[in-house]
Amino acid sequence: MRGWILPALCLAAALASLLPAASARRSQDLHCGACRALVDELEWEIAQVDPKKTIQMGSFRINPDGSQSVVEVPYARSEAHLTELLERVCEKMKEYGEKVDPSTHRKTYVRVISHDGTKMDLSGVKIDGDVASSLKFACESIAEEYEDELIEFLSHEAENVKDRLCSKRTDLCDHALHIPHDEL
Repeated sequence: MRGWILPALCLAAALASLLPAASARRSQDLHCGACRALVDELEWEIAQVDPKKTIQMGSFRINPDGSQSVVEVPYARSEAHLTELLERVCEKMKEYGEKVDPSTHRKTYVRVISHDGTKMDLSGVKIDGDVASSLKFACESIAEEYEDELIEFLSHEAENVKDRLCSKRTDLCDHALHIPHDEL
């Protein structure tokens, strides 16, 4: 009877040592997915704004020479518009589901409701309130913590914002440089 106690304790200790690593990977997958979804949503929202729409920026004070230091900039990528988007974009996380890669067991987050109403392949996608709630919370945390970086990257048209922001600048996706670029 005593012969099984030591192996059982060793097995329990081995399993317990794996739990923090699995939990950390789930958390990293969630934060990486939230960052990537956040950038996707922000880029989509920016693209929906009429490129001719502008906003006046600068000082509205009159200079000694009678001029004003006001310039018109495109509204879509203005700090005012981006700040407004950051306040509400995480609500879009309810339109995402969780997909687990069968070979790596890594989680990614994909849109389950298309922007334009086209039918989407949802095979293998878990759609549930807990997933959406966790993703929204992670999105809000990222939007708050990295607000300045998000505005900096998105105020200029740049390529690979997801990789540059989520992988290189924040390390939220340091494992994920191989994740394919998905278009919404």
